[in-house]
Amino acid sequence: MNTLSPGELRIRPAATADIDAIFSLIELYTGNGVVLKRSKDDIAAYLANFIVAEKNGSICGCCAARDFSNDLLEVRSLVVSPACQGQGIGKKLVKFIIDKLSAERKTWRLFTLTLQVEFFRSLGFAVVDKESFPEKIWSDCSKCPKYHCCDETALLLSSTDHQ
Repeated sequence: MNTLSPGELRIRPAATADIDAIFSLIELYTGNGVVLKRSKDDIAAYLANFIVAEKNGSICGCCAARDFSNDLLEVRSLVVSPACQGQGIGKKLVKFIIDKLSAERKTWRLFTLTLQVEFFRSLGFAVVDKESFPEKIWSDCSKCPKYHCCDETALLLSSTDHQ
């Protein structure tokens, strides 16, 4: 059994038992537009996309990587509980995804649409045009309440940038 010392952080794939915690974390940030609202059914349907950060037996952060095919993936639903912010948990979640992609695929492109530009730049992402991801626009953006007044920035990291 993998035992953690008190206060030790563990990043792992999400499990069915984590759905309520993931939902609650995301809900903390949907009201102010930081992330899009996700239903429990949606989280359950895409649970394989999620990873969680667990500390002292509680989920304190989550992130998903949605696969649009053609080696294009999106970092989404990245949130850390207010009590755990400033501890590098968000970076560890994104690095987990990057490391997993690097281990599993020869080539990949990982993008995000975010208000946290400097956070993603610190991880090696570069600003790109939002129109670079028509798959995202067709799938999600067209349904977003901010579609005609989007204030998010698109950033991209690819396997060629991360060697």
